[in-house]
Amino acid sequence: MKNVLFAAATALALLVVSPFSSKASNDKEKGAKEAVTPLAEGKLSVKYTGSTEEAVMFNVQFENSSAQKFWLIIKNNEGEVLFQEQFSDKHFNKNIQFLRDTDELNPTFIIRSGKDEVKHSFAINRTMVENVVVTKL
Repeated sequence: MKNVLFAAATALALLVVSPFSSKASNDKEKGAKEAVTPLAEGKLSVKYTGSTEEAVMFNVQFENSSAQKFWLIIKNNEGEVLFQEQFSDKHFNKNIQFLRDTDELNPTFIIRSGKDEVKHSFAINRTMVENVVVTKL
């Protein structure tokens, strides 16, 4: 009888303790997976690299030492999304070209990870200069 009571008490103790230890380990595992490094302004670099008759070029670099997933989003003057793609590169480096369809272009480059985001905006105005040379005949 003592053995049966001892076995029942042990089983009851294991049932009571088991859910708590299971929940604790699951919370730790979830915390490790969801650990997100906040974005820092200094980790994003967007530089104007030049233009041609047809396009304007930028270089986007992002230092992502934790290799977490992030979105690169580019919006135009009206806030419409021109480009959106997810990456997880540690040393992200991408060249972007915009076709010149207007004389004014205001792209906004956004790096978003979770709820954090960093933005860099530009205003590009194209003006034509006419050179006139007069020679005496």
